Amino acid sequence: MRYNKYNNRNKQKQEQPQGMTVVVRNGDVNGALRVLKKKLMKDGFFQELRERTFYESRGTKRRKEKAAATRRYKRKMQKRKEELGY
Repeated sequence: MRYNKYNNRNKQKQEQPQGMTVVVRNGDVNGALRVLKKKLMKDGFFQELRERTFYESRGTKRRKEKAAATRRYKRKMQKRKEELGY
């Protein structure tokens, strides 16, 4: 079949909503807001807002990330010790 530049004129693209969507069911806006907040928290949106509120130097960011990694590691080791029993 030969390409015809006029073939696609009559076809309309159905646009899918971009980004994050939440469905409101039975007019329950409060429930939809709760679901939206959970999705945003899981996505890390609020944490990023908090981080962008004030300027932080690269060194400060590195120190915070390293401290967070250390906390995660210690928590993981503590949990492993409890599971194995020593």
